[in-house]
Amino acid sequence: MPMPKWWGHVNKRVFNPRAIASGRWPVLTHVGRTSGATYRTPLDAHPIDGGYMFVLVYGAGSDWVRNVLAADGARLLVAGREVELVAPRLVGEAEASRALPDDAARPPRLLRITEFLRMDLAPS
Repeated sequence: MPMPKWWGHVNKRVFNPRAIASGRWPVLTHVGRTSGATYRTPLDAHPIDGGYMFVLVYGAGSDWVRNVLAADGARLLVAGREVELVAPRLVGEAEASRALPDDAARPPRLLRITEFLRMDLAPS
């Protein structure tokens, strides 16, 4: 896992509420796989052909990733509009690199991120 778990806990309790309140970050709404509670997580959401790509800074074992995979989708609030995302799947660095536009920000190699989550836009 590239980033330490303890930093994820700090993010969840300190920085995420501020990021959501600012309205500048895309916010993923997902349902807890065991609690059934609704969660909102600010994330970098990279638009790709037919959907979005998410960089898994804390790895595929993150709660939000496991929730999305278990629910088979989530909603994303981005640029003031909400989109339904389906068919979540983990992809590797090579597939993510091919799908992301050339001008998309890439995670620094120092972080050693090799896992990404891809989701498709739900049919209208």
